[in-house]
Amino acid sequence: MPDYNKCGRRYDAEFKDNAVGLVQSGRSIREVAHDLGVTGWTLRCWIAARRNAQTLSEPKTLAAETPEQRELRRLRQENDYLRQQRDILKKALAIVSDGPLNGASNS
Repeated sequence: MPDYNKCGRRYDAEFKDNAVGLVQSGRSIREVAHDLGVTGWTLRCWIAARRNAQTLSEPKTLAAETPEQRELRRLRQENDYLRQQRDILKKALAIVSDGPLNGASNS
């Protein structure tokens, strides 16, 4: 049985961004961590790192959101979440089918 404590897994930036995006879209940290096979602690570190990067790069807005702006933000987050889910399913299907999903036949 391999010893996972001696060598940690490395994840690329895209994987981390997708994981954080899933949490920001409304899913729980525990659920996302379980689905992706990472620890909750690791996922929380990724979220904190993104939050720190955003606070350094984005200016603060002083005006409060209107209900329409809140709804638009929520719908955009939901749309992003659904796109991420679709992309994950496409990648999984490509892995399972051992080929690209562009509809072209292998000639």
